[in-house]
Amino acid sequence: MKKILALALVLVMVFALCACGSASQGKKDDESGFKVGFIFLHDENSTYDANFINAANAACANLGVTGILKTNVPEGQECYEAAAELVDAGCSVIFADSFGHEDYMIQAAKEFPNVQFCHATGTKAHTEGLANYHNAFASIYEGRFLAGVAAGMKLNEMIANGEFTAEEAKMGYVGAFTYAEVISGYTSFYLGAKYICPSVTMEVTFTGSWYDETAEKEGATKLINDGCKLVSQHADSMGAPTACENAGVPNVSYNGSTEKVAPNTFIVSSRIDWTPYFEFAIKATQNGEAIPADWTGTIETGSVVLTDVNTNVAAEGTVEKIAEVKEALQAGTLHVFDTSFFTVDGAAKDSYLADVDTDAAYTGDTEVISGGYFHESEYRSAPYFDLQIDGIDLLDVAF
Repeated sequence: MKKILALALVLVMVFALCACGSASQGKKDDESGFKVGFIFLHDENSTYDANFINAANAACANLGVTGILKTNVPEGQECYEAAAELVDAGCSVIFADSFGHEDYMIQAAKEFPNVQFCHATGTKAHTEGLANYHNAFASIYEGRFLAGVAAGMKLNEMIANGEFTAEEAKMGYVGAFTYAEVISGYTSFYLGAKYICPSVTMEVTFTGSWYDETAEKEGATKLINDGCKLVSQHADSMGAPTACENAGVPNVSYNGSTEKVAPNTFIVSSRIDWTPYFEFAIKATQNGEAIPADWTGTIETGSVVLTDVNTNVAAEGTVEKIAEVKEALQAGTLHVFDTSFFTVDGAAKDSYLADVDTDAAYTGDTEVISGGYFHESEYRSAPYFDLQIDGIDLLDVAF
């Protein structure tokens, strides 16, 4: 009888432990019971989502709170349903990571006014006027500019080695969609390379998806076959880095190091570290403090970071040059979108109305050029730079 009772007790304990693990997806509840929800478009196989997931885990561990993570949530009604489930699970603040999640997060925010909803890459918080709905992004254009500096250094090295001429210094870029976020990203990367290698040009191809390994690999291969000497991307799989490794073409990636799959071609990667924002919003919710409608992380907040430079591939002096340019950006003596750095249809821009208060027709509503540069992510957190500058050719604009 004692053996039976002991066995029953063990089974009860095992069941309780399993149930607890299922509720929090393997994360131990904190003593206060404070819970935070996260909604991700994909899972760890996407470099974009993996970057968010790592930050979510770090923030929850640092603050001693429980994180409930929902992965592979489409940009549809499933997002609202996931948010509602997280509310039912007791989450006080809920984050979502993809542009197309926004309308469903707003729907949830209206239905659950006592819960805070924070959305990365969105554009509507400042016009919706909801006290519990917020957007966040970072000045990643500065990180991409720095990554472009590394690219320019590599191009100059290859030119000096006689691998091609200065006039043949053409880069390729695999983009997802023709959204301002992507345009801002590839333009800032190009301007960083041009800052170092003035003769550089760039071709951009689009996949029509944030995560499509086959399409991204095919896109990078197309660019390489078209004579691109270095490739970067705003896409979330290992497709482009793998194509570069197979072809022996240098690659600058995004959202984290790809050195493991591309040790002979990976140079550096820029990314947003979302940990500072997650911690800020969680603490504000715990303390009953207001969260800004728009929050823009910077180099100073630790939100814009680069991976370590792969010195086995990068040009000599790259680490030092990045540090020099980074210091100038932080000091405000250098601006990524300095209007003297680029032209549009052969002419300099001294004025531009950007679509900051998003509408269906993308109508310009806010003057964003002053003081000699385009003020990106200052009037709302999400990028709104959508100029098509000279030196960059779009191979397809179907998306």
